[in-house]
Amino acid sequence: MVRLRFAPSPTGYLHVGGARTALFNWLYVRRHGGVFVLRIEDTDVERSSSDMVTGILQSMKWLGLDWDEGPHIGGPHAPYFQTGRLDRYRRAAGRLVASGHAYYCYCRPDDLKAKREAAQAAGTAWTYDRTCRALSSDEIAEREASGLPRAIRFLVPDGGRTSFKDLVHGKIEVEHENIEDFVILRSDGYPTYHLSVVVDDVDMEITHVVRGDDHISNTPKQVLLYEAMGASLPEFAHVPLILGPDKKRLSKRHGATSVGEYEAQGYLPEAMVNFLALLGWSPGDDREVFSRAELIAEFSLEGISGGNAVFNPDKLDWFNQQHIMRLPAQEILGRLRPALEAIGLTRGAFREGELARLVRAIDLVKPRAKKLVDLVPLLRPFITDAIEREPAAVAKHLADKSLAPHLAIWRERLEHLSPYDAATIELALRQVAEARGIKAAALIHATRVAVTGQAVSPGVFEVLEVLGRERAVSRLTEAEQLLA
Repeated sequence: MVRLRFAPSPTGYLHVGGARTALFNWLYVRRHGGVFVLRIEDTDVERSSSDMVTGILQSMKWLGLDWDEGPHIGGPHAPYFQTGRLDRYRRAAGRLVASGHAYYCYCRPDDLKAKREAAQAAGTAWTYDRTCRALSSDEIAEREASGLPRAIRFLVPDGGRTSFKDLVHGKIEVEHENIEDFVILRSDGYPTYHLSVVVDDVDMEITHVVRGDDHISNTPKQVLLYEAMGASLPEFAHVPLILGPDKKRLSKRHGATSVGEYEAQGYLPEAMVNFLALLGWSPGDDREVFSRAELIAEFSLEGISGGNAVFNPDKLDWFNQQHIMRLPAQEILGRLRPALEAIGLTRGAFREGELARLVRAIDLVKPRAKKLVDLVPLLRPFITDAIEREPAAVAKHLADKSLAPHLAIWRERLEHLSPYDAATIELALRQVAEARGIKAAALIHATRVAVTGQAVSPGVFEVLEVLGRERAVSRLTEAEQLLA
């Protein structure tokens, strides 16, 4: 059974890059009937916070990326917070020392910093010089007896190279001379990323590690750790980074970068998932709009591109609009209910007859919305009894007092019109305009501003039908009074 994991660090909210990585893992697991593990890498205790953990979990839930093992669920490999697994890392580091794959390092941080700065001043690269590797057993015993603080470093083999197969980039090799003896356990007893991630992935039986390209340089060190522990290697797939429109790494200067910000702005999770899936992955054809089920059916690691992906906000808006159009009006109503209640929607609006009218209104206006929040002002005329008319719209289409008698005749005609549907309404308006010797457009624009308060709306005849006779007549009467 395939087992994949997403292991965010709660030093910030869920970034869109992390969300894309989580999505790729989740899609692969769901396609292959495996297990998706959510693990919180919170060993950076100074920067991690419970608020960030909560934010990450909320964003994962909003995206619909449910996990099979992890926080609030548990599982056979609990705990799923690294701060609850410190003893495991310390025991693993001790075993590596005992087997000769690691050694104690008593070097003081200030001394290491001085050596590094001296090398930089000389224009040379510095790697750890294995000072503590050369200590005799008596010297080690003396330092241990005195309680000197010490880290544990992994002993990189002399000569040779480490290689691994990447499912995206192919075979990757690194010469051992380019890997220093890296720290696996700090002097404060906390593991470094390299040790904790390998111990956790081994313990949790992770079969595939799918993560960002920025981890490629970490992988040779981790391969060495797997081998030293006698563990099998997982399959590795390093996915392209997400860049901003300027082809630089996505950051705050490009706008919102956390998933929570996009949720607050009115984007649909369906659209965000669709958009993120296509940042670095392709189904192999020109299709762009996918449901979640379609993405699961199509996703493969082989479809991941080796090139960096560009985050295009305009494209995200397009995806959001496409998914709004796909979303049933009843579902939209449920998601918008708090916002609609804030502008006057009452519980009575959910009675069967009123509900049907509101659903029709949503279907009528949703082609004009890029975000869910865009629907709120568009739906206002269908919800509230009193409307505010845009001054510019009134000045342009509802200020000519000569329109008053024409509008009065049109209002009287509408009041007694039967049947009351869009086609009959349109025919009646054009008949009134022709009989009164005015352009139909003038009456159409005046009617639109009168009943919606806006210069732009869906087709005015459909609006009048969905709005209902009573509200339409009442607002036309108000418009006549404006022209009086």
